[in-house]
Amino acid sequence: MSNIIALAILLIAAGMLVWASFRVRRAENAFLRWGGSGLMGVSALAAFVAAGFALAGLVRLHGRSAPVPEVRVAGTPEQIRRGQAIADGFCGACHSRTGTLTGGLDIGKDFPFDIGSLVSANLTPAGQLGHWSDGEIFRAVRNDIDADGHWLIVMSYTNAGRLSDEDTKALIAYIRSLPADGQETANPPDRLSLLGLMLLGAGELPSGKPVFTGAIAAPPKGPTQEYGEYILSYQDCRQCHGADLRGGVKGQLGPVGPDLDIVKAWTPAEFLATLRTGIDPAGHELSRQMPWRPIGKMDDEELTAVYEYLTHLTGSQSTSAR
Repeated sequence: MSNIIALAILLIAAGMLVWASFRVRRAENAFLRWGGSGLMGVSALAAFVAAGFALAGLVRLHGRSAPVPEVRVAGTPEQIRRGQAIADGFCGACHSRTGTLTGGLDIGKDFPFDIGSLVSANLTPAGQLGHWSDGEIFRAVRNDIDADGHWLIVMSYTNAGRLSDEDTKALIAYIRSLPADGQETANPPDRLSLLGLMLLGAGELPSGKPVFTGAIAAPPKGPTQEYGEYILSYQDCRQCHGADLRGGVKGQLGPVGPDLDIVKAWTPAEFLATLRTGIDPAGHELSRQMPWRPIGKMDDEELTAVYEYLTHLTGSQSTSAR
C-alpha cells in the first residue's frame, strides 16, 4: 500500500511540474521563461520515467504464479531426519540466525543498495506455515510463491527450487515436526521500497528463477561426483562463485567469491576441515559472508561428494537446468 501511495505522489508531482512548466512560460524574463520551463520539463519527464519503472515493477511483483501441487507428506522418521539435514546444511543460512528456522533476518541489508525489507520467514508453527497445506509449502520451496500468492523474492534468487521432490517433502516433514518458536514475521516477508520497484521495473533486479512444475529426482546419496553435482544444484555457491564456479564477477548481486579450482590443491580431509572450522589449509579465515557454518553441517558423505565434483571441474561448467 505504501508503494502505491508513493507512486501516486510521484505521478502527482510529475503532473504539477508539467503544469508549472507551462505557467512559467508566461514570465516576462526570457531566462526565467525558457530556463525555468526547461528545468521543470526535464524534472517532470524524470518523474514520469521513474513512475513508469515503478509501475512496471508493481506489475512484475504481482505477476508470478504457479499451481499448488497435490502433495501429502507422511512425516516418517526417515523423512524428518533427512529434512533436518537439509535445513541445517542449507535453509539455516538465512532462516536460523535467531533460532532454529525462526527467521527474522533482513537479507535486504546485505544488498549493495537499499531495495527494501527482505526478511527470512519464521518456518516454525509460530509463523505463517502453520496455516499452509503441504502443497502450498512445496510450491513456496519449488516456485517461490507463498500461500497468499505473494512472490518470495529472495527465495526466487536462491536454488532452493532445485531440491528433489523427495527432499522437498522431507523438508516439509521436518518443518511440521518443529515446535512453535520465535516471533511471527510480517506477511509478505519481502517488501520492496519504491527504489526497489523502480529497479525491478527497469530490469536491474533479477526476476527470479523460472517457474517449474515438473518432477526433480536426485541421484543416490553417496560420496560421488554425481551426488556432488546435485548438492551444488540447490546450494547457492554459484551466487557468489560464478555460474562456472571459477570466481564471481564485479557487479553481481551476491558477494564476489574466489575461483573454486583452488580446492583441487586440497585433500578431502582439508576440504572437510575448511568447511567445519572456517579456516582453509593455508590458515586463511573464510569470509564472514560465506555461509560455511550451515554448509559444514552436511555429513562427511555429502561434503566428500561436493569435493569430488569440485576437483573434477574441467573447462567451463554450466548451471544445471530445472
